[in-house]
Amino acid sequence: MRRFKVQSLASKILLTAYGLCLTAFYVNAQDSLTILLNGTLHVGNGQVIENSAVAMQYGKILWTADARVIRLDATAKIIDVAGKHIYPGFIAPNTTLGLREIELVRATNDQNEVGEFNPNTRALVAYNTDSRVIPTVRSNGVLIAQSVPQGGRIPGTSSVFKLDGWNWEDAVLKADDGVHLVWPVMQTRTGWWAEPGTSNENKNYVKQVSEVYDFLEQAKSYCLSKPEKTNLRFEAMRGVFDKTQNLYVHAHYVRDILSAIELAKRFDVRMVLVGGRDSWMITNELKENNIPVILRRTHSLPANPEDDIDQPYKTAKQLHDAGVMFCLSDNGFWQQRNLPFQAGTAVAYGLPYEEAVKAITANTAAILGIADRVGSVEEGMDATLIVSSGDALDMRTNNIEVAFINGQPIQLKNHQDENYERYMKKYGVE
Repeated sequence: MRRFKVQSLASKILLTAYGLCLTAFYVNAQDSLTILLNGTLHVGNGQVIENSAVAMQYGKILWTADARVIRLDATAKIIDVAGKHIYPGFIAPNTTLGLREIELVRATNDQNEVGEFNPNTRALVAYNTDSRVIPTVRSNGVLIAQSVPQGGRIPGTSSVFKLDGWNWEDAVLKADDGVHLVWPVMQTRTGWWAEPGTSNENKNYVKQVSEVYDFLEQAKSYCLSKPEKTNLRFEAMRGVFDKTQNLYVHAHYVRDILSAIELAKRFDVRMVLVGGRDSWMITNELKENNIPVILRRTHSLPANPEDDIDQPYKTAKQLHDAGVMFCLSDNGFWQQRNLPFQAGTAVAYGLPYEEAVKAITANTAAILGIADRVGSVEEGMDATLIVSSGDALDMRTNNIEVAFINGQPIQLKNHQDENYERYMKKYGVE
């Protein structure tokens, strides 16, 4: 037992020294002034700077300017990105990234909890920074993600993570940003848009909605009182009622969305609509109640047989034209690598290009409550950005060559690249 204790102490000393060395390297790597020069900067707020200069130091953006009118610091590290595009790091909302690894291996999936009402289930402590999926997502420019628990009526509380870090404490950008509520569906539909089946009324709809109201009533009463005993589920709702957290309501159809808006007004909470398949039909109500939308994936089929076949492609433009705050999302976890292409399709169907960039950067940051740190390449913001040799929203030319998170260059290679190169070499393919 004594020998074991000595070994443990020695191990702790070595690990501590190693950690200090890593910390010193991390800090020193950001000490020097770095300037990205001559690239086309998509700021993220709708502006574009041709022939730009972006200065970074200590993990922050020091300044941005026109490269033709500045005097370069002789001590600065210059990275020439002429002919290339600079974007803020893309932000993926409403994902299970970091909570799932292999879909068919149950032990690697940690996104569900037992029960219907679990606001106290936190993505924060379940997030896996060692996921092999994360590097594949980073390779297309997604550097930040909101990880969301799944299952039940209130599956839990999400957190926002930088896609780099030794553990969740390193990676977290915003802890416990909001509680998620999956709204009951008034009608269930069978078939698909080309071969629609029957629509069946949800006979338990009234009961399910009543259960949601009852839970929120009890939680609010608890939060307004001084309870003698702690209730973990109700404690997790405090931020929703004092508006320091969002209430993310997952709903798609018009009647369900309108019912959710009534609940948000009743409890005076800060609602964000997630999904919003039919949101284009009720833009006036969304705008009037100041409800932003995390829009479901653009690459989808229409939900209703009467919808235009290209409705999912043009919904983003319709929300933009109506003045509704929105951002774009994708399904699942590994699929987040396709997020920029969702924006690209929206551009093809009328959404202005820089608005599409905002829909996966600044708008997302504003909705998630992290716009003071990320979402745009401006003075004082975190130096979290990417450089692409082509249009990052176009699957044909997207090629992320350099990426930074808090000023640190990020490794873009992943196991998929390694396998690609391995088999190209094996079969002599050039």
